[in-house]
Amino acid sequence: MIKTIIVDDEPLALDILESHISKIPELELVARCNNALEANQVMKEHDIALIFLDIQMPEISGIEFAKSLTQSPMIIFTTAHPDYAIEGFELDAVDYLLKPISLDRFIKATNKVLDKTSQSDRKNDDGDDNDFFFVKADKKLVKVKYSDILYIEGLKDYVIIRMEEGRVITLQTMKSLESKLPQNLFKRVHRSYIVGIDKIKAIEGNMVELIEKGKAKHIPIGKNYREELLNIINSKRL
Repeated sequence: MIKTIIVDDEPLALDILESHISKIPELELVARCNNALEANQVMKEHDIALIFLDIQMPEISGIEFAKSLTQSPMIIFTTAHPDYAIEGFELDAVDYLLKPISLDRFIKATNKVLDKTSQSDRKNDDGDDNDFFFVKADKKLVKVKYSDILYIEGLKDYVIIRMEEGRVITLQTMKSLESKLPQNLFKRVHRSYIVGIDKIKAIEGNMVELIEKGKAKHIPIGKNYREELLNIINSKRL
């Protein structure tokens, strides 16, 4: 169970989030807090792993509260204003939800939390960094290191994993493979493409630029994926 608190000065927002949390079996709601001071007291008494944190609150804002934390809980910011997105992601927030928060968008955010928790558990269980995986290709299991992947291209029921040296073609869907990849290392930018975030050389218009075999490779950015990609890029922007 992931011990969770909600911090928001709006009763309706608290009610909506409590209702959404009740539908996720892995989340345990420990407390509803009206402000940062209440939340701070709860965190002294409980080992809180996840905070749904409103940004605009009286006395201490959600951003200020997040900066003050000495613990390292996962944070999902909630707000009615999109202007704080970049600052939120600079604080390594798991996600950034705009009010009113729909259930489907809430589930997408909590899935990121569950994925991060699952990755952490696997590291603790295995005693290593899990920096590779195996896929079936050419009637054998082929080892693929995350650090070698430039991008992944979907082709009907197959995916092509393009690496700095060579490629691997395996029978599975993009959705299936995407769900198994670490979200901090890879980002889907188009219905047919997933890119290694650290392999991105530039963003120009609606194209991602990578370097493949010493030459520039341009991959289109789909309309439905543009906002999340730019949030990642802006979080690293100087």
